[in-house]
Amino acid sequence: MKDYAEAVAFLGEWGCFQQTVFFLLCASIVPNGFGSFNLVFLTDTPSHHCVVPGINLTEDWRENIIPITVVNGKQELSSCSRYRLDVVRNLSAQGYIPGKDINLTDLEQEGCLDGWSYSKDIYQSTVVSHFDLVCSEQWKQPFTSTVFFVGVLFGSFFSGFLSDRYGRKPVLFATMATQTIFTFAQVFSTSWIVFVILLFINGLGQISNYVAALVLGAEVLTGNMRVLYSSLGTNLGFAIGYMILPLFAYFLRDWKSLLLALSVPCLTYIPLWWVLPESPRWLLSQGRVEEADAIVRKAAEWNKVQAPRVIFEDCSIKKTKSQKKHYTVLDLFRHSSIRSTTLLLCLVFFTLTAGYYSLSYNTSQLHADPYISCFISAVVEVPAYFSSWIALRYLPRRLSVIAALILGAVPLFLIQLLPEYLSSLSLVLEMLSKYSITTGFSLMFAYTTELYPTVIRNTATGMTTTVSRMGSCISPFLLSLSAYFKYLPYITLGTLGVVSAFAALFLPESFKRPLPETIQQMHERKRIKCPCITRDGTSAPVELLDGPV
Repeated sequence: MKDYAEAVAFLGEWGCFQQTVFFLLCASIVPNGFGSFNLVFLTDTPSHHCVVPGINLTEDWRENIIPITVVNGKQELSSCSRYRLDVVRNLSAQGYIPGKDINLTDLEQEGCLDGWSYSKDIYQSTVVSHFDLVCSEQWKQPFTSTVFFVGVLFGSFFSGFLSDRYGRKPVLFATMATQTIFTFAQVFSTSWIVFVILLFINGLGQISNYVAALVLGAEVLTGNMRVLYSSLGTNLGFAIGYMILPLFAYFLRDWKSLLLALSVPCLTYIPLWWVLPESPRWLLSQGRVEEADAIVRKAAEWNKVQAPRVIFEDCSIKKTKSQKKHYTVLDLFRHSSIRSTTLLLCLVFFTLTAGYYSLSYNTSQLHADPYISCFISAVVEVPAYFSSWIALRYLPRRLSVIAALILGAVPLFLIQLLPEYLSSLSLVLEMLSKYSITTGFSLMFAYTTELYPTVIRNTATGMTTTVSRMGSCISPFLLSLSAYFKYLPYITLGTLGVVSAFAALFLPESFKRPLPETIQQMHERKRIKCPCITRDGTSAPVELLDGPV
């Protein structure tokens, strides 16, 4: 039987059919861009202090009833305490003047028994101000993000298996629906617990939608268009959503309005069900030759080319029996060669994901205006995605990933060597590191889809993505290490980068090689033949391993 790309070569690489699939799938990824980072605004903590009820106090006491604390060397109003109201009321009634007749540091303090007053300079309301996730409840704010990432982790794990079992298209639209419905439902949360439960379910569909769209496009498109889609197309779709987020958040400063604005437009994706096809590669792997044939013939009509009488020669004879087997995540560890590749990919992907989210959330604090800082963080990704596309088109995958890891790690080590007055140079180094890590992060999605055969491609992508999501879950804890030593997060991420770069040396290469269709082809592609001299002095081809076995 011919290779799939060879069998459908008569369609060309960039006809009407391929253009439609390319742009519609890229558009389906846009919600992932703002969905992955909307918590930056939803869970931001506005400036706040204790509410002072309308009791009879002099103006001097009303202005000084909130204690002054020192935070990072700056004096600020206390966020979680006030001077005892009964004491202040008595002192005010007796005519004592704060700071003159009374030393304020001698007064007893109490918590915010009447609630908090939140600044509306930046936000009208956030989840934090709505549910009072401050002071003794402050732990709920980072925990909210953790719940979301745990949902993403579970979604990545199960969606890969479901996609290989039931098809790319059903999982794509099911996860898009999950993402849309539960983002909308969060608006009506009656408590923080309800909000995080809905957020967890929302997370199940977030990256699952991205992975399903990535694999579907990578299997439908061929040649340079597949590389362009897997690297630049999908990532620019994500970046567009990321850049839209601060724009929406700037004009809609209420958390409920922002969620509505991010969810309702996604209803426009419903008609895509009747336009986007199922993956012909996946249909062939399941022995559903007639359905794959019908999709390709429809594509030929769209591209206005003549399809051959038989497109997938001998496929029904050789494929139907062997491909009825259903593969699970265990098949990624059953054979030593696949197991080694999976473990190495998990390590590299974990490092890049931890670095990507740590630097993304850290850069959001680099400017006083969160809208500007979020936009800058998003814009940096655009040149990174172009770099990953160029690397995927012209450079070996393994070399590109190693270079991205090293170039991402070195600036993180250099930051700690700079004096504090060169803060601008530190910012440049951190942006350089994010650029490199984002490039590598983008490369890994395309690299992973190229290494595994059709029958377990989505399972493998889901598995490696699941492990990588653990990196996003620990990123808030990595950033918190700065409380012990300012540069400890940078050192940790840099060390992980160097270790992963060494591990990547043992990954197989997939540059300029066709996508494998079966497990056997994945084994075979790891071996390259070279002429070597035998003991009798003659030349003979000998198999060398290209990657772990």
